Amino acid sequence: MYPDRDFDIEHPLPWNALDLAQDLELNALFTAMSREDKFLYEVTRRAVFSSISDIATIRYRQAILADCLAYPDALRQMYAIAVEAEEGKRGYYWISSGRYPSSTLTGAVGLLEFCVGILRKLRKATDAYHEAFRSPGFKTLCATLKEELSDDYFDVVEAHLKRLKFKGGALISARLGAGNKGVDYILRRPNHPDRNWFERLFGGGPDAYSYQLHPRDEAGARALSSLRDRGLNRVANAAAQAADHILSFLKLLRAELGFYVACLNVHTKLIEKGEPICFPDVSESNIRRHWFKGLYDVSLALTISDRVVGNDVDADDSEVVVVTGANRGGKSVFLRSIGLAQLMMQCGMFVGAEAFAANTCVGLYTHYKREEDSSMTHGKFAEEISRMDEIAGYLHPNSLVLFNESFAATNDREGSEIARQIVAALLEKRIKIFYVTHLYKFARTLWEEKAHKATFLRAERQSDGSRTYKLAVGEPLETSFGEDLYNEIFLAEKQRT
Repeated sequence: MYPDRDFDIEHPLPWNALDLAQDLELNALFTAMSREDKFLYEVTRRAVFSSISDIATIRYRQAILADCLAYPDALRQMYAIAVEAEEGKRGYYWISSGRYPSSTLTGAVGLLEFCVGILRKLRKATDAYHEAFRSPGFKTLCATLKEELSDDYFDVVEAHLKRLKFKGGALISARLGAGNKGVDYILRRPNHPDRNWFERLFGGGPDAYSYQLHPRDEAGARALSSLRDRGLNRVANAAAQAADHILSFLKLLRAELGFYVACLNVHTKLIEKGEPICFPDVSESNIRRHWFKGLYDVSLALTISDRVVGNDVDADDSEVVVVTGANRGGKSVFLRSIGLAQLMMQCGMFVGAEAFAANTCVGLYTHYKREEDSSMTHGKFAEEISRMDEIAGYLHPNSLVLFNESFAATNDREGSEIARQIVAALLEKRIKIFYVTHLYKFARTLWEEKAHKATFLRAERQSDGSRTYKLAVGEPLETSFGEDLYNEIFLAEKQRT
């Protein structure tokens, strides 16, 4: 996920994660990406919300994702191996959780043998695609596994694990300390580790004094076991730490591969519907760029059976984009497509469009109208102002704010003036804005000022009152064609009765 650090699956979500999820309907995207797998769902949330503004890292992920789209079987095979490791380790917990070093060692050796098998599979899988991958991320992973996990390395590890089972007994040294008690217990390498059965049978015993424990001497057996545990303590801890280290690597690998598996899942679904996708052209956050062709709302596309209408807009150099026009003309869907594309772009994904180019943003914020406060603590307009004040506390230059019907809870004159002052203050601080509104005076004032290189879009309405759900460049109109809705709802009702 990063060229220079690990992906942190425990990283906290941004403070406005719930608002973003609600306003941009992200659950549809997360569900399609995870296919209702809880682990993938969590990985997806963390990756999408941990929006990155570093262009090099975005392109690093785009290259990896391009490899994943080209070789989906390779990605799914590696991910399945990582999942096998996570699920297979549970069978060893009951062994390694003992408080005696000998039981800890037994569990750790078993777990390490299991991990070695997993690593062998992973090496074999990456070897098969090493030459095919083009991205620096996969190239580095394949090269590291090939270099660090060579066949000689596996042979040495397996020989050590075999020795740690101590089938021929453990050789432990100690010296006498205070009170003639044993101290400095050290596990020693066996004197004849490689003797075959013939040498063991006829090779004679050790050249040292020995003591034979009586089979019924239970106290002696316990004392001997205690001495053995002291000798095994350090190596047991080392083996357990080694197992934890390998499992941590496999857990992280699962999380990072899981993000790309989730991208593959949603890619498959969009392609099956015939929806276009593209890798965005990313610019620095201090540049004002928003140009796209066929941009559509991915969440909507994932929840309906029909194709979604896309939009073509050139808003390069614009500080603010104001969207007006007919009710139910696709303005809110368009705004959602802007937010979704921004989040998907800044986590290294493709976006739902034929072509897309935009600048990154330092933070993405939404200010959508809400339903009436059921607790009656605030009026609707007071709640809007309060929420705007909270957002302002987190804003930084080059952030992006999406307004949807904001400050429309009061009359047009007051709402327009408040919206104008807030937008002017944000633009002064280099905040980029997309604003969907029915506040005519507000939109008209910005149009007449011709300031901030604003772009004005209008939802199209046909002469017969039908909607195309397309947006076109155009000046704000005084009407939102609410009469169309009145006729559609009330006149149709009268005709039925």
